[in-house]
Amino acid sequence: MSRTRICVALAALLAASGLSAQTRTTTLEAVSGIPDVDKTTQTEDVKFKSDIAQRMTVPVLLGGHGPYRFLVDTGADRTAISREVANRLKFVAGDDASLHSVAGVSTVSTATVPSLQLTRKEIHNINAPLLESANMGADGILGTDSLRSQRVMFDFVAQTLSIVPSAAPDFKAEPGTIVIEGTRRNGRLVVTEATANDRPLTVVIDTGSQVSIGNEALRRSLLGAKALHGSEHVMLESVTGEKIPGDYMFVRDLEIGGVGLKDLAIVFANAHTFKRLGLENKPALLLGMNAMRAFKKVSIDFASRKLRVVVPEHSSLDLRMASSRLR
Repeated sequence: MSRTRICVALAALLAASGLSAQTRTTTLEAVSGIPDVDKTTQTEDVKFKSDIAQRMTVPVLLGGHGPYRFLVDTGADRTAISREVANRLKFVAGDDASLHSVAGVSTVSTATVPSLQLTRKEIHNINAPLLESANMGADGILGTDSLRSQRVMFDFVAQTLSIVPSAAPDFKAEPGTIVIEGTRRNGRLVVTEATANDRPLTVVIDTGSQVSIGNEALRRSLLGAKALHGSEHVMLESVTGEKIPGDYMFVRDLEIGGVGLKDLAIVFANAHTFKRLGLENKPALLLGMNAMRAFKKVSIDFASRKLRVVVPEHSSLDLRMASSRLR
């Protein structure tokens, strides 16, 4: 039986519990609040590239060096860097930390990044976990701790990413724009106004994942409604290199805040992330890049808890189908 590997950069640094006394850890809490918005920061477009997994990377300066390619991951609470880059730049080592990924909990080393710069504004003294670049598929991961006071806007037509204050104007007046209200949970943007074939579910916005991931509760709900078709066994690989099995299927209809997607590709897997978010027993979905790319533009506003999308003209959204091709 063949299996296809799908990379998932979905890492959350949270407080660990029940660790052995021999393990020295630093408690890195999940994002719990929104700092003051820097109202002087202006819109600045950053050209992004798509990797082979259709995720997005942007150029980032570390301590004035680079640029390095960082994956934009709204499913990660903390920014991470590759062990290779940290060693090359001689960053000061920190304590070990517990890292929660789709595959489970791991203990990882950390390093202090003196400064990180994506736009004109620098972020200083980041305590970042060290991961292997081969597992991340990039030089680092840009998590919500680096983005939480801003709005992140993706323009898939122009292939640009914009970082702006939450209070700054966005594309809400553009034809085809739909605004979806959400909430924050462990730093992530969560949408509860969603259904899959008229069955309610919770959606977590996750730009770090190649494909959308559903939990077992969602699969049971959709199988009962005969809303799934196709099946292929795949392997999900976390940022730590660990793997978990899953089933690659298609859901016929997904609606999020009034936006409909047809035949969305989903991998159903027992991902540890659902447990960390308290969603293991409720139908839930990590909405990945295969769904995001169905739109012309996507705006993720952590401060105001809003998701904005621009639907393609002429109702072509259904034709694009938001499906992800296995590689």
